[in-house]
Amino acid sequence: MDRRIAHLDMDAFYASVELLRYPELRGQPVVIGGSGEEEPALRKDGTRLFGRLKSYAGRGVVTTATYEARIFGISSGMGLMKAARLAPDAILLPADFQRYRHYSQLFKAAVAAVAPQIEDHGIDEIYIDLTDLAIDTAAIARCIKQAVQGATGLSCSIGIAPNKLLSKICSDLEKPDGLTILDQAGIPARIWPLAVKKINGIGPIAAGKLETLGIATIGQLACAALESLQLNFGFSYGRWLHEVAHGRDDRPVIINPEPKSLSRETTFERDLHPRLDRSILSGIFTGLCVDLAKDLQRKGYVARTIGIKLRFGDFQTVTRASTLAEPTADAMVIRRAAEKCLRRISLDRRLRLLGVRASALSPGSLSAASAVSLQKELPFVS
Repeated sequence: MDRRIAHLDMDAFYASVELLRYPELRGQPVVIGGSGEEEPALRKDGTRLFGRLKSYAGRGVVTTATYEARIFGISSGMGLMKAARLAPDAILLPADFQRYRHYSQLFKAAVAAVAPQIEDHGIDEIYIDLTDLAIDTAAIARCIKQAVQGATGLSCSIGIAPNKLLSKICSDLEKPDGLTILDQAGIPARIWPLAVKKINGIGPIAAGKLETLGIATIGQLACAALESLQLNFGFSYGRWLHEVAHGRDDRPVIINPEPKSLSRETTFERDLHPRLDRSILSGIFTGLCVDLAKDLQRKGYVARTIGIKLRFGDFQTVTRASTLAEPTADAMVIRRAAEKCLRRISLDRRLRLLGVRASALSPGSLSAASAVSLQKELPFVS
């Protein structure tokens, strides 16, 4: 039997969740980003007073935006200050990840009740293996979309194809609330006219290099000689480019995969100096270690390797890691290991980002109290 692999992508997920809370913002350009917990102020007439992008000052980035905001060129990962120049009157709402995780759980549970063979691929997207379900493809897709809508009040877009590569491309073709079903015969008409960057795994650098070779579309990539691709991109990546251009992908849908790592990181509103802002960094650093320990314990894992990530004001990013004698989920042990990593970096410049990472995970448990026993007063680097 030919495989039927679906990719489900929630439509402007974070923004859509916020529109459930603030339905009066439907149809308006809304940007989600930055941090904050304050509710919009209430006017005397009972309506809400929302903040505007033009009033924002800081280092935050866009988490997502409504489709009405995207037409101005606003995209995820863009600095909020840049977004404010593009759409100064757009509504700005802070991200509420606890709320987004709740709705993520709701939509995944709704899908699992219809089609249980699911690979979790992030907070707002999943792969679903429909191959063994004796139901018409379009009918089961509509059933899944109705289940998501009923459980969350949100819409999603679904692409269904013979493999994960094609289904992910297809889920983006008819957004929002789209449904695209593709078989191998439909690749020339639906896939080949698309830009090469539509293939997950072809980034800006590779796309730029392909363009210098006269290759801008997936169809042009499919016509390129394998030998030429391998000459310009190396044996393995060149072979991969050749395969994906023809829609070939044999990756399985992985049910309940074990995580490879867990991490916590934060970007500062302003660059912080390791010495002048030591007390601020100490609290942030310790807080990240505490949160990471809680994440490990909540998910039932212990980690053998602890690492850190620093991004300096000039955007240079540095990582270091340390392997422990025994795996842990204890906040104090994580904090000490992370500090050892810090000592291996010259801390003479201002910092833009700080992160802590736990990897080499294995199932394990620890008393919940150990995650909160760490004192915030520990110095950034003693």
